[in-house]
Amino acid sequence: MSQPLSKEAVSAITAAVDAAFENEISFLQEIVRAKSLRGEEAGVQRIVADALRSRDYDVETYPVDVASLRSHPAFSPATIDYKDTFNVSGRKTSKTSGRSLILNAHVDVVPSANPASWTHPPFAAVREGDWLFGRGAGDMKAGLAANLFAIDAIEAAGFSLQGPLEFQSVIDEEVTGNGTAAAILRGATADAVLIPEPTDEDVIYANSGVIKFKISVQGVPAHPREPESGLSAIEAAFLVINEMKALEARWNEEKTGHPGFADLRNPASLNIGTINGGEWPSSIPFECTFEGRIGFYPGDAPHDRMAGLEDMLKTLGAKDPRLEKANPKLEWVGTCQPGYLLAEGSDAENTLAEAHQITSGTALKRSIMACYLDAALYMNHCGIPSLTYGPLTKNIHGIDECVNLPSLKRVTKTIALFTARWCGIAPR
Repeated sequence: MSQPLSKEAVSAITAAVDAAFENEISFLQEIVRAKSLRGEEAGVQRIVADALRSRDYDVETYPVDVASLRSHPAFSPATIDYKDTFNVSGRKTSKTSGRSLILNAHVDVVPSANPASWTHPPFAAVREGDWLFGRGAGDMKAGLAANLFAIDAIEAAGFSLQGPLEFQSVIDEEVTGNGTAAAILRGATADAVLIPEPTDEDVIYANSGVIKFKISVQGVPAHPREPESGLSAIEAAFLVINEMKALEARWNEEKTGHPGFADLRNPASLNIGTINGGEWPSSIPFECTFEGRIGFYPGDAPHDRMAGLEDMLKTLGAKDPRLEKANPKLEWVGTCQPGYLLAEGSDAENTLAEAHQITSGTALKRSIMACYLDAALYMNHCGIPSLTYGPLTKNIHGIDECVNLPSLKRVTKTIALFTARWCGIAPR
């Protein structure tokens, strides 16, 4: 069990967060301005590595090696080779026997769509009142800043951790999770993991499993003067998507058998994220390709759900004669991982709840996210209790993404107090 902190220690640590918060905001702005789309994370990772070195962490950078990772169960099908990017690890060791902790955050961000649609340029990191705007400000560079400045606050308050800490800054969470998978392959382990994804200050106790796919369908090219002689691949793609929506509905009907998920409107959450088709404005299109994701429930094996999607595609022609010539081809192109369930009452969650109560004055709320989280890899493949807990945000993956700064300060304090209690502290 974690040892309670004295009132003096709590006061000193939270005051240290307050004193450095403007610096934390400035650091967050710096890393938001370091545009870090998938495969382009090297710039922000160098900033993070330098920040860790200046704080006397033992710092390592290392690539995501697909060849080595491919046979590991935490691996998901990759579509890039990662040659221009890398993970960052910073460690603080201890000569005492306190419990160990991993603080993990990802630095990759999703595309910003049309920058002209944003109130502020997406990588300008503009501060406006209680909000900081920018792609990745909420998901999840604010969480990375909270991890860094939480440990700063413990040390600024005059304490050293009594258990080993690893600070992980990982890549490619948004598409595969292979950054964290690579950390696990290298032997990353601890008594607990905390990942400050944007959770509106809830702790996530379950997430959906996710499989991501690319489907190509074919048509029969023809001239528009005789369209009945051809088959539009674009129209065929929409027919296939309609069948996938029916599959989503069937998977959603299973939610009553999964505690907590029955309260979600759409736990399967089919999303078609990209579509590309056709060759010429005045030709019936021959090919159309679309990509997306669909979710399922903790305890379900990804390969079973993948087989369900494969079986659905095989029967399309029988359901709709127009699709007999569509010849759908399926590829797995990203996350293919199960969901997780964090049992209530773990010492890690109880310790987090106590820290949250101190900083917010409210009880810690448990929630579910119908999406992929890197916590799933530590839970499912390492058996490590993993806490997903982070600040209030708006419009993540959308236009005008932003993070609430008062919430970020509370979360930084909570992570600091949690870490101090979990690992133990002693005067420096």
